[in-house]
Amino acid sequence: MPKRRNHPPAPPPPVQLPLFAETASLVRIRPELNEWRYYRMAVWPDLFGRALLVRQWGRIGTEGRRRFDPHPDPGAAINALAALLRIKRRRGYQDRSE
Repeated sequence: MPKRRNHPPAPPPPVQLPLFAETASLVRIRPELNEWRYYRMAVWPDLFGRALLVRQWGRIGTEGRRRFDPHPDPGAAINALAALLRIKRRRGYQDRSE
């Protein structure tokens, strides 16, 4: 009876890590001015192959407001997210530490 060869298991497929952030969460806390704000952004795919930049902002502890900005592709939405991130950091927002 011929011997069976044991083949090693196949290696798992490589994992592609995102080069640019697809989400951001910022806060601006200034107790002396009674200011406790947050600003969140994320890139979502839509049903038509485009991308949405979802922005949510408001006072910490509230639902706040939400805005959906359509973009032709995820790359354009990520570029818009990066531009808004620079603007918000100039206005005093800092990355949220969790």
